[in-house]
Amino acid sequence: MRKSYAIVALMLLAVATACAPSTKITGSWKAPEAKAGGYSNIFVTALTDKLVARQTIENDIDAILEEDGITASSSFEIIPPGFKATPENKEKTVSAIQAAGHDAILTVALLDQTSETRYVPGTTMYSPLGYGGYYGGFYGYYSYYNPVMYDPGYYTTDKNYYIEMNLYDAQSEALVWSAQSETTNPSSLESFSRTFAQAVEYQLIKDGIITK
Repeated sequence: MRKSYAIVALMLLAVATACAPSTKITGSWKAPEAKAGGYSNIFVTALTDKLVARQTIENDIDAILEEDGITASSSFEIIPPGFKATPENKEKTVSAIQAAGHDAILTVALLDQTSETRYVPGTTMYSPLGYGGYYGGFYGYYSYYNPVMYDPGYYTTDKNYYIEMNLYDAQSEALVWSAQSETTNPSSLESFSRTFAQAVEYQLIKDGIITK
């Protein structure tokens, strides 16, 4: 009976792992002229008209960066909801970002969203021989402890989100870092946002754009 519980637990773990959302950085680039020693005061802006999503993503990136000593702030005070990026607004906006002490601007934009249906094949799992009184007769053993269990296959649809992150030098406005990420099956905005923010910070550190 103990073995049966263990098998069920392993099967549930496998299902949970297969359905869990995942975020990974698929590629990144760093400009040769990126600031030596990294950036330490970052202005974060998510390019979406969905205000809850924008606020959640910006705040989570800010929080993750600040946990490791990097100053970061959301864009809402300088770029309010409904802001129009017209040529007339450019100088005022950039000047406000610079005046706030930011040395870099991080943008986050959704590039694409796809749905992909795939077939998950069934599994056949062999269980080692049992023990104890079940060896007393063929049918008693066979009916209690079938050595082969089959889990039929099924179709599932994966939702994939592709996001681009760009970092610009606040003074020159030049692009100094860019990366793309892929997220599969996010269960909620909150769980995605935190995982995404951690992945972005990890890549920024790895590429030498920021230092703890």
